[in-house]
Amino acid sequence: MRALVFDRFQEHPQVREVPDPQPAPDGVVIAVRAAGICRSDWHGWMGHDSDVRPPHVPGHEFAGVVAEIGSRVSRWKVGDRVTVPFCCGCGVCPQCLAGDQQICDDYFQPGFTAWGAFAERVAIRYADVNLVRLPDDLGFVESASLGCRFITSFRAVVTQGRVRAGEWVAVHGCGGVGLSAVQIARAAGAQVIAVDIRPESLALAVSLGATATVDVSQTADVAQAIRQIAGGGAHVSLDALGSRTTCWNSIACLRKRGRHVQVGLMLGDQRDPPIPMGQVIGKELQIIGSHGMQAHAYGDVFAMLRTSSIRPADLVKRTISLDDAAEALVAMGKFGGVGATVIDRFG
Repeated sequence: MRALVFDRFQEHPQVREVPDPQPAPDGVVIAVRAAGICRSDWHGWMGHDSDVRPPHVPGHEFAGVVAEIGSRVSRWKVGDRVTVPFCCGCGVCPQCLAGDQQICDDYFQPGFTAWGAFAERVAIRYADVNLVRLPDDLGFVESASLGCRFITSFRAVVTQGRVRAGEWVAVHGCGGVGLSAVQIARAAGAQVIAVDIRPESLALAVSLGATATVDVSQTADVAQAIRQIAGGGAHVSLDALGSRTTCWNSIACLRKRGRHVQVGLMLGDQRDPPIPMGQVIGKELQIIGSHGMQAHAYGDVFAMLRTSSIRPADLVKRTISLDDAAEALVAMGKFGGVGATVIDRFG
């Protein structure tokens, strides 16, 4: 099969022929129909993720069709249209038995712990626990755009952030995760403040439902600007980028008893950020982590898509071929694009 491979961290990836994957007894092989390019893939290529071992094939946001099935798989058959969470649970550890497969003790991550979906085929472990059946009316490109960015944002906003109608929600970073959070928070009835350094990203956020914006490049004190817009501060604030600056601003912009949700990965030289702990204590703030979503929770996402005006496809601004994916992956470090890019041609 054809796949995008890098042999060393930060070395330009190349499309080449590699052996077809084989299904594990508890796994399947999926013929990939669409794969999103995410900043997390860029982190893996840079060497920021300890799970990645070159030579490596990235890609963790995808949808496709079951092509082969392992001997112990009972819930799936060849031809099923599926996607998977970016972090797959083993199904038997204490976290999985509690329903928290997103923080599994023995997790499997396509594109990180194993070769991913920037390829014609991808092998997935623990299939009975982790595969998600796609609704018939949801296309492959739109399905690929759901994860990790949309499903990650859904759990961060709805489950972890507990956003309620009428609340003010600040979203720091309007990439794929942040723009998804804007849509979801607005659908929950919140007033959303989009925060970014790029006017074009802020304009897209407004088109997706943001009530107000803060242009970081034109604002001396981002947290103060948000507090003024929200009449005392945000009830919930999400760092959807993952940097020392956005993490600090997200906490500092909250009103008393506000909730900060850390969604963006803190990797490389951005890990272990300083935080305004005095405000956390004095305002009784909550700091909450959010890491993906379980396969069994996708029904709530599909229900929101059916009953709201949200269209994840609106975030897809470009579809490309596998041969163009190397340039798109490398460019993720420059924050140059707007919206999501999805690979939909693999031959």
